[in-house]
Amino acid sequence: MRVSLFPFQQTALKQLRLNTAEALGAYQRTHTPQVISFTAPTGTGKTIIISAFIEAVLFGDESYPEQTDAIFVWLSDSPELNEQSKLKIDTKAEQIRLGQCVTITDESFDKELLEDGHVYFLNTQKLGKSSNLTKEGDARQYTIWETLRNTAIEKSDRLYFIIDEAHRGMQGREAGKATSIMQKFLKGSDAEKLDPMPVVIGMSATSERFNKLVEGTSSTIHKVVVTSDEVRSSGLLKDRIVISYSEESSVNKAMAVLQAAADDWKDKWEHWKQYCFEQHYAYVNPVFVVQVENGNATEISATDLADCLQKIEGRTGFKFSKGEVVHTFGQTDSALILSGLEVPYEEPSRIQDNKNIKIVFFKENLSTGWDCPRAETMMSFRRAKDATYIAQLLGRMVRTPMQMHIQIDDSLNDVHLFLPFFEKNTVEDVIEALQSAEGGNLPTDIYGESIEHKKLETLTVRPMYTAPRVPKQIPGQYSMDDFLGSDASSSSHEDPSTYDNSLFNPAAVVPPAKLNISNNVSSKANAESSPASVEYPRASVDEAKTDIHDSNYAPSSNDEENAAVPGKVEIGATDNKLEIDREKIVKAINDSGLLTYDVRSIRINDYLKSLFALTRLLAQTNMDSAVYKEVHAGVIKLITDYIGSLKSSGQYEALSQKAKEFKLSTQVFDVFGQSITSDYAPASFFSTNADIDRQFRAAETKLGSEGIGNEYLNAYFESFDLVSLKIDVILFATDDECIAKLNAYAKQKFHELNDRYRRYMTKLTESYRKQYDRIVSDGDIISKHNFRLPETITVAHDAGGQKYFNHLFVNDESFAQVRLNDWEQGVLEEEETREDFVCWLRNPPRTSWSLCIPYEQDGETKPTYPDFIVIRKDPLQEGQFIIDVLEPHNPAFNDNLGKAKGFAEYARQNPGVGRIELIRKAKDAAGKMRFKRLDMSMSSVRDKVLKATTDEELVHLFETDGK
Repeated sequence: MRVSLFPFQQTALKQLRLNTAEALGAYQRTHTPQVISFTAPTGTGKTIIISAFIEAVLFGDESYPEQTDAIFVWLSDSPELNEQSKLKIDTKAEQIRLGQCVTITDESFDKELLEDGHVYFLNTQKLGKSSNLTKEGDARQYTIWETLRNTAIEKSDRLYFIIDEAHRGMQGREAGKATSIMQKFLKGSDAEKLDPMPVVIGMSATSERFNKLVEGTSSTIHKVVVTSDEVRSSGLLKDRIVISYSEESSVNKAMAVLQAAADDWKDKWEHWKQYCFEQHYAYVNPVFVVQVENGNATEISATDLADCLQKIEGRTGFKFSKGEVVHTFGQTDSALILSGLEVPYEEPSRIQDNKNIKIVFFKENLSTGWDCPRAETMMSFRRAKDATYIAQLLGRMVRTPMQMHIQIDDSLNDVHLFLPFFEKNTVEDVIEALQSAEGGNLPTDIYGESIEHKKLETLTVRPMYTAPRVPKQIPGQYSMDDFLGSDASSSSHEDPSTYDNSLFNPAAVVPPAKLNISNNVSSKANAESSPASVEYPRASVDEAKTDIHDSNYAPSSNDEENAAVPGKVEIGATDNKLEIDREKIVKAINDSGLLTYDVRSIRINDYLKSLFALTRLLAQTNMDSAVYKEVHAGVIKLITDYIGSLKSSGQYEALSQKAKEFKLSTQVFDVFGQSITSDYAPASFFSTNADIDRQFRAAETKLGSEGIGNEYLNAYFESFDLVSLKIDVILFATDDECIAKLNAYAKQKFHELNDRYRRYMTKLTESYRKQYDRIVSDGDIISKHNFRLPETITVAHDAGGQKYFNHLFVNDESFAQVRLNDWEQGVLEEEETREDFVCWLRNPPRTSWSLCIPYEQDGETKPTYPDFIVIRKDPLQEGQFIIDVLEPHNPAFNDNLGKAKGFAEYARQNPGVGRIELIRKAKDAAGKMRFKRLDMSMSSVRDKVLKATTDEELVHLFETDGK
C-alpha cells in the first residue's frame, strides 16, 4: 500500500486474512457458504483495509502466499460509492495496476466468467429487473446473474464477494430493494438460479446492520471487529463533536447563531494558520458547511442565501470571490447569484480536493459517501424532524484533515455543529441517532451544549494575546491571504448596527484569538523593555492559596499595559516575585526527555518491521544516515553466516536440492466427498525458475519486504549464480531457528536505537514525532515515549470549580477553573506554600498528551495517570525547573502496591525527574491529620518499594520512610 495502515487497521487486515483463508478452506471441504462479518465504526477506513486485503491476497504477505488468480466482486448500493472505492484502490494500492479494477456497466459487459486477477465493482441498481445487465438480447449473450453463477461454480476456490454495507444512506423502498438484492448473494435466489456465494465479506458500521442481511442463512459466520477504543487512539478521527444550540427564544435567532458559527469557522482559520506556519505544512483550509431549507416552485431555498452570505462576510471580514462559495443543490447545476457573487454548483465528491472552496451551501445530498475532513464547522437551518439526517451527515465529518491527532493545538481536534432550531431535548435526538447509526460505538465524544452555557473551553500557555506576529514567509508556502481572495485583507467587518441583537451583543463578543508566534518573552531583557506584568500580590506565604484561586478573586488592572504581555502572570510574595513564563516551562518540560508510556494489549508489528521503520526515520531526518545500511548489513551477515555453516557441515547441497524439488500428490474422493485410499504415489518434479522466484518473493516478504534478498544477491553476484543465491535466501527464511535469531537481533537493535535517539526526537517537527511515536508504539506492548505538552488544550468547563491562576494552562483571563476533591486540594495547598513552587498541571487520564506510567496488578499491565505535575524552581540552576509527579491515592484501593512499584520503576528510569510521590493521609506526632508522602525518587525508598510483596509492607514503608 502507498499509505501506512494504522495499528488497528493492520490488526483488522491480519484477522481478515486469517478468517478468509479458513473460510475458503471450509467451503472446499464442506460446501457450506461462509460469511466474514467485518464491523468497524464510521471513519475507521474500512475501504482502505479492504483495499490492503485485496492487495495482500493477490500478491501475498508474510503469512500467506500470493494468489494472483483471485477474483473480487465489490457490491454496494450506489454507483458513486463504487467509484470512490475504485479510486482508493487505484491510488492507494501500490501493486494493483490500472485496469485491474473494472466497473461493470450495462452497455459493455458480457462475459461467461469473470476474469482471474480482477476486482469488479457492481451496484444494486444494475441488478434490478429494468437493468440491461439482467437481460439477454442481441447484444448480450450472458446475463450478469449467469456470469456470477458460472464464476461461483468454476472458480469457488478464489472468488471473494464483498458486500459494502458501510455507507447505507438509502431510506424507505429504495433501501428495501437494495437489501433484498444483497440477500440474494447470501441466501441464493431461485428466480436467478443463483446459489449463495461461496465466501462473502460483509463490511458494515454496525454488526446489527449486517446481521439483518444474514438472518435465516445457513452460512458459517466468522467475525472481524474493530472496536471504537482502537480507533480513538489512532488520531484518525476528531476527538469531539460539539453540537451547539440556543436556550434563548428569538424571532431571528437563526441568523444570530449563524454569526456564532462564522466566529467558530474564523477561529479555526486562525488556529490552522498558526499550526501550519509553525509545522511547515500546507494549509488545511477548513470548510464552513451551511445546510439550508428546501425551496418551492419559485425559490431555490426557503433560507435567505444572500443574507447568509452577507452575515458570514460581515462577521469574518472575508470578501469572497468566485469559486470560494459553492452549492450542491440537486435541482440545478447552474450557478446562483448571491449578493452579486456568482456561486457555482460543485459535485460533493470534488469538494475535499478543491482547496479554493470555503463555504458550501447544501440541502440533503452530503450524507451518503461524502468525505470532507476539511468540513470542521457546520450550520443547519433544518428543523428537529431532520435529526436522523443530520446525524448521518455528522458521521461524514468526523475524520481529521491530516489523518492524525493535532498535539500542539487541541482545539483543532473538534468538529462543531450549530443548530438554531433545536433545543436541548432535540439535540439529544441527534446524538442518539448518531450513536444508533454507529451501534453506540462512535469513537468520538459528543457534546451537546447551549451557546450561552458552554461545556468545553480552551486553555493555553499563551493566555493574553497581542496583535499576531506572523513569521517570515517560508519559500513555496502560501499565505492566508492567498486563500481568502485579493480583497480579504482590505475588507472590514460589518457595521455592528446591522447585527441581529436578539441573541448576541456584538460589542460583547470576544473576537477570535490573535495567535502569537513570537519566541519566549521571559528573558530579563524582555522583562525590562516590556510593559509591566500583571501582579497578584500576596500578603504572606500562608495566605497564598486564598489570593491565587479564591473564587471571588479578580486580578488587579492598574493600567492598560498590564494586559499587554502575552503569557505572563506574576505570583508570589512581595519580596520574592515569581514570574510564570508558561511557554518557557512547556519548552523545558518538552526538552527534558521525561518518559511517558503507551500501554497496549497486543503488539502490532514484529521487531523486524519496527526496526526497519525506525532506521528509515533516522535516515530521513538525518539523525543517523548510516544506520539504515548498518542494519541491512547486519541481516545480510546473518544469512551469510548461516549459509557458511551449512556448507561447512555438508548440509547445504541436500537442502538446496530439496528447495529445487516439489512433490505432486494425488487424493481420491468417493461420490459423497469422502477421501479414500489410493495407489497413486507422490511424483517428484524440479521447480522452474518461476517457482524459485515465487519462493524468493515469499522469503523477501518474510524478511520484512525491505529488499534484503536483493541486497544479498547484489553482494555476491560476481561469485555465484542468481538461482543459488536466491536459494540461500529461501533456506534462511524457511528455517525457524534463523528467523528466531533474526527477530532477536531486531529486538536488541530496535531497543538500542530507540534508547539512543529518544531524547533527540523532541527536536523534530510534529510530523516526524508522530511517525516516531507510532513506530515505537507498534513495536512494543509497553513502549517508551517522550512526554510532550501541547500549547493549547480543550477541557470540560467546570462551573463548580475554583479559579487557579497558577495552573500551567489557563484561559484568556489567565486562570483555569478546576474542581478538586478534598485530598487533591489539600495536597495542592501544601505545594503552593513551598518557596520554590512555580505552577502546577492537572494530568487528565487518557488524553493524547497525558503522562502515563505502567504498573502491574494481578499479572496484567495497566496504565495509570498521576494526578499532578508540579513545576518548581531549580535551586542549583537559575532559570531552570524541576518537574515533580504527585499522586494522592486512597490506601483503601487495591492497586496501591502495584502503583507504588510502577512509580518506583518509573523513578529508576527517569533520574532527571524531581519527586515522584505516592501520597496518603495520616496522623502526625501531634495527632493531626496530614499528608504523608513516599518519594520514589529517593533510591533508598525506591529499593524498598520494589522489594515489597504485600500491602502491609507498603503501609510499614509509609510509617518508616514517609514524610
